[in-house]
Amino acid sequence: MSHHAPAQPLTVSARGALRGRITVPGDKSISHRSLMLSALAVGESRIEGLLEGEDVLATAAAMRAMGATIERDADGVWRVHGVGVGGLLQPAQALDMGNSGTSTRLLMGLVASHPITATFVGDASLSGRPMGRVIEPLARMGADVTASPGGKLPLMLRGISPAVPITYTLPVASAQVKSAILLAGLNTPGITRVIEPVPTRDHSERMLAGFGAALSVEDTAEGKVIAIRGEAELRPQAIVVPGDPSSAAFWLVAASVVPGSDIVVGNVGLNPTRTGLITALRMMGADITEEDARIVGGEPVADLRVRHAPLRAIEVPADLAPSMIDEYPVLFVAAAFAEGRTVARGAHELRVKESDRIATMAAALGACGVAVEEHEDGMTVTGSGGEAIPGGATIASKLDHRIAMSMTVAALHARRPVTIDDAAPVATSYPTFFASLDALTGGAPA
Repeated sequence: MSHHAPAQPLTVSARGALRGRITVPGDKSISHRSLMLSALAVGESRIEGLLEGEDVLATAAAMRAMGATIERDADGVWRVHGVGVGGLLQPAQALDMGNSGTSTRLLMGLVASHPITATFVGDASLSGRPMGRVIEPLARMGADVTASPGGKLPLMLRGISPAVPITYTLPVASAQVKSAILLAGLNTPGITRVIEPVPTRDHSERMLAGFGAALSVEDTAEGKVIAIRGEAELRPQAIVVPGDPSSAAFWLVAASVVPGSDIVVGNVGLNPTRTGLITALRMMGADITEEDARIVGGEPVADLRVRHAPLRAIEVPADLAPSMIDEYPVLFVAAAFAEGRTVARGAHELRVKESDRIATMAAALGACGVAVEEHEDGMTVTGSGGEAIPGGATIASKLDHRIAMSMTVAALHARRPVTIDDAAPVATSYPTFFASLDALTGGAPA
């Protein structure tokens, strides 16, 4: 998994209106967590709608390596026989995380409070990403981490049991750091607390409570205090994973900017910590309606109908950043077609994603004839007022799946075809993306 196949360049041309109904792959955040917690429950859990991308499969492989039995039925339902909290086994070889930062950070938390040693390795992109923000609180709990220079992969983590419960205030808004500490707290005697000054996605809290962990969430003057009582007994669950709002994002923008479009994206998770992009697009005038709103497994879900609408530039509220951090690249694409100058700030986190998403998107949009101004923490984009953008460029996606998909969306309303230098990384999060594009546009370009 950790060596890159030859690049797969892809040229995308405008294809006219998007029409029809699709579903998107299961939510990546929920897919990772459902495998991990099922592997710590005693008995068999069933998972429907699991995202079968490379990142989630890396989590499945790691949980198998630590003793869980994980099988996929012919009908796509996954069955997991867990080992119980405290029951993780010493893996026989290094855990290959591929490109998955989520797998790495959350699994470090799980291992930290078990008496085992695990070595984490990843591909070139993941090996450049900083892990210090997770290492620091886990070391306070007693884990011993030997990382590569700069707190990077490969790293070796020696867990400890019993670990020490801590109260930890998050220095940066990060659901992954929060989740790593809570997962470490599962097998730690006493109460482990995370204080969150800025709210981040809460999938871990919802799912831990669903599996039966003793967890409380309290709003205080310092922020949200999430407390978990350790030495938990998790009960097996039947989980239906909702569609990933980060994957739906590409279609919300595509249908908004391509004239004549009218689509329905079914079964999209609408957890309020994940809907920042929908909020921002509606502020810009997007026509997005929720149909058949429902609750599935503790998570709000609806079908989203999106019709083409003229977009207006906005100043993106900085407080939306945590709930749309992965959607900024495609928001920049929406801004490229809006009327006026859209200013998006407060997104420093984009500099340390799979690529530097601010610099990479600024270069990509600029190459396609869009006027952009890069800021340390975001971007100002001058839109086309709904007209097609010039296009005609070859884009460096920097092995980043979200850049590749975002620029595919931009190409759907460009005057000249746009070439993505490597479309292969899209498989990490959305293996059926290009098939869905064909379904909505009646096949390949005319």
